[in-house]
Amino acid sequence: QVHLVESGGGSVEAGGSLRISCAASGVTPLQHCLGWFRQIPGKEREGVAIADAYGNMEYADDVEGRFFISKDYAKNTYTLALQMHSLTPEDTAMYYCAARSGGSGYCSGFYSSYFPNWGQGTQVTVSS
Repeated sequence: QVHLVESGGGSVEAGGSLRISCAASGVTPLQHCLGWFRQIPGKEREGVAIADAYGNMEYADDVEGRFFISKDYAKNTYTLALQMHSLTPEDTAMYYCAARSGGSGYCSGFYSSYFPNWGQGTQVTVSS
């Protein structure tokens, strides 16, 4: 059973950096897609960055070059990190870790419905 736990959110001033992490257990090696989404109250959840089982990564246009996703595996648990730089107030949101375990191991874009497993979220607040 997949279990996701995010950590590392907080408050930062515009222009700063922040790193959030997700401990993902129960994920099948070589058959998964992991990712980060974010959501502002009243708006739909949007994809930020995704990483498939083969090292391919994809970023949303508005974070490309500022955010970097990484994935490590140890003791049957993946650590999915999102390093965020040059943060702006528009990056303020609840950030969610998402996982799909099984299947081809490739991601299919930033469709939240593609991911059956979600963490509880971690808040990122960027002040101007």
